[in-house]
Amino acid sequence: MITKERNTEFWVISDTHLIADSLHDEGPAFSRMQKTSQGKDLYYQEVALTAFMRMAQRKKPAAIIVTGDVTFNGERVSAEKFAQIFKPLKETKLLVLPGNHDIFDGWAREFRGKKQFYAGEISPMFWRSIFDKSYREAEDTDPSSLAYSVQLNPQYFLVLADSNLYGKEETTAAPYTRGIIGDEQLKWIEKQFRYAQDNQLRPILFMHHNLYVHNPAVNRGYVVDDAAKLRRLCTRYNVKLAFSGHIHAQNILGPQDFTPTTEIVTSSFCSNDQGYGVVRVHSRHITYVRRNFDMTRYLTEKDKQNYTLEHFHKYLKNLQLGSISADMMQSELNKYHGDVNLVREMGKLFGWMNYHFFTGHNYIKQSELKKIYASKAYKTLIEHHPEYRLYLNTRLLPQAMAFLFATNITLD
Repeated sequence: MITKERNTEFWVISDTHLIADSLHDEGPAFSRMQKTSQGKDLYYQEVALTAFMRMAQRKKPAAIIVTGDVTFNGERVSAEKFAQIFKPLKETKLLVLPGNHDIFDGWAREFRGKKQFYAGEISPMFWRSIFDKSYREAEDTDPSSLAYSVQLNPQYFLVLADSNLYGKEETTAAPYTRGIIGDEQLKWIEKQFRYAQDNQLRPILFMHHNLYVHNPAVNRGYVVDDAAKLRRLCTRYNVKLAFSGHIHAQNILGPQDFTPTTEIVTSSFCSNDQGYGVVRVHSRHITYVRRNFDMTRYLTEKDKQNYTLEHFHKYLKNLQLGSISADMMQSELNKYHGDVNLVREMGKLFGWMNYHFFTGHNYIKQSELKKIYASKAYKTLIEHHPEYRLYLNTRLLPQAMAFLFATNITLD
């Protein structure tokens, strides 16, 4: 048991995608990787995570739970660095579960000058060894995967599932995006839920892949393959809350159909606005609030001399708006349109919508929606790329539907 306090707090972060500083020299090869990393910050995550650890030292949550993609692309050195960063925590437990980029990822690389070199990958055995402090807290571990369970306090029981697909040895292949729990792990998860039920504990589920469809246009490979089976277990054992990551976007979905589970997806910590979840558990309810990490007060005096670190959210926003969406769209749409200003407006629109979706701000006023739908940029974009209609419309939803940043889950 992590704490005997009945009213306690834990934090959730996801998709930190740390690449250890020792694996690159900030040369041309690494610079190219940063430019194609879909808005992830690769340069400053050691500093950002160290600052986050310092905040935890001060505020002392019972636990920090990381829902996968700890590393950039499964570099063993990066996982070791992550564990080292959080090692100073004394009163807060670090509970880590893997994502699709962590175990036997054939994209693991280090970068020197203009070249990339293969980096050592993470096996399941290495994962357990590197994060041995997490597994030491386990009430039970699944022999068929990297899943484990932890009793948080006298009332709550945490089930940390392994939803990832990976082989049995190092590889040069790309990591799988999709995930699956599998029959063996499903049996183990049911055993954990039954244990919680028999001991009057309330279960909370954690995994990397999603339980529900959070975007009708973008969900293939993100919802775990056997979600229907897992949802049946959640229904049978009245699991009221689940956390996941993977899509890099902040979103909350309440109970679906007959499944009583509210699922909270945490956005990527290395992108956008460094979102993290603050979860407070009480005897009859749980509260959740999403917060942005302001790391400036936790930087060293040396770090504060760096303009980018002092204005980190502006830097992250520019990464998202510039390197992902706007630049990509402008490059593609230039093939079809001669009007440079119109192309620029379409690129800005696409980038703006993506940024707001990933930070959980995609629910906007009806009046603003009407202006967007009436704009030449939107109409031209849909005319030439009708396949984007559903994708864009899911990023432009009525404001009344929003409860992305805070929610209250009643347990009785």
